[in-house]
Amino acid sequence: MTYERDIIRRMAGYVPGEQPTDAGVIKLNTNENPWPPSPRVMEALTTIGAEALRRYPSPGAAAVMNEAAALHGVNRNQLVATNGGDELLRLAITTFVPPGQPIGIAEPSYSLYPVLAAIHDSPVHRVALDSDWAPPAEFAAEMNRAGVPLTLLVNPHAPSGRLLAADVISALADALQGVLLVDEAYVDFADPDHDVTALIHRHDNLMILRTLSKGYSLAGLRLGYGIGPAGLIEPIATKTRDSYSVDALADHLGAAALADQSSARASWAAVRDERQRLTGTLREAGFTVPDSQANFCLARVPAGAAAGAAQLYAGLKDQGILVRHFDTPRLRDHLRISVGTPAQNDALLTALLAML
Repeated sequence: MTYERDIIRRMAGYVPGEQPTDAGVIKLNTNENPWPPSPRVMEALTTIGAEALRRYPSPGAAAVMNEAAALHGVNRNQLVATNGGDELLRLAITTFVPPGQPIGIAEPSYSLYPVLAAIHDSPVHRVALDSDWAPPAEFAAEMNRAGVPLTLLVNPHAPSGRLLAADVISALADALQGVLLVDEAYVDFADPDHDVTALIHRHDNLMILRTLSKGYSLAGLRLGYGIGPAGLIEPIATKTRDSYSVDALADHLGAAALADQSSARASWAAVRDERQRLTGTLREAGFTVPDSQANFCLARVPAGAAAGAAQLYAGLKDQGILVRHFDTPRLRDHLRISVGTPAQNDALLTALLAML
């Protein structure tokens, strides 16, 4: 006998990247920043007292949100803190999508989006990306025809790393009749002059997702936040968000991370340098690799190679190197490779090129 809802029984859950327990494994499969968190974060960790753990945390994560407001030049009522970026996705669906109404996504995209839609009992309206991983010209029109109240768009795109410029995002927000949530999980690794935050003052239907998991090397902390017009933020912050969803440790350490921009930016620059080297070497070996503005690259295996993507993935894993392989039609011949340290990237390239 089962008690779960029919939709839960039928659906497939999200499959996260493998998390090995062996510290010797080179882990290039979940897009973590290979560099450690800011020294200020580690110092702040030593200042947490027992009283901070005994009491409930700040309901709105005041410490980290004050830092975020200063960083982005927005008001506190234009921000909401969440338990990782994934919680903001769930809250946006809960807040803006009536059950049964469709959720719009690009295809391919972050594989959690359809899972959250299924939990909400909402169909997914998919629009295939162009051959260069960009939304087609009719993207917004198709979402509007389908009556989509919420469109989820990851930028830089996962898994290709392609970045849509601010004017493209603005045009999409203009054209869409529903809410556009731009998932900027990887934006810290993009070109430094890219910024769409100012667009929230122009579009009342635009929300931006930020996370400290990637750029600030705090994936283990589970801390994210949303930036948007007050009209979008208010119902999430005051109605649908879980009580005390951001704990005292995350609030305290997240504030320390955002305050130390010089340390974070140094790690982003190091990732960009290694991304360029990794991409160039893969291309020289015959892989097709689109320009990436994230901390990963998507490499299509050369035609006629001795081993396909699935075999290369398995062979790397046998050598203690994890990358990501998606067994889906458009990605079946690709490997998604997180940018590691120079030594990690050297080990990956040596093993991968030897198998070819």
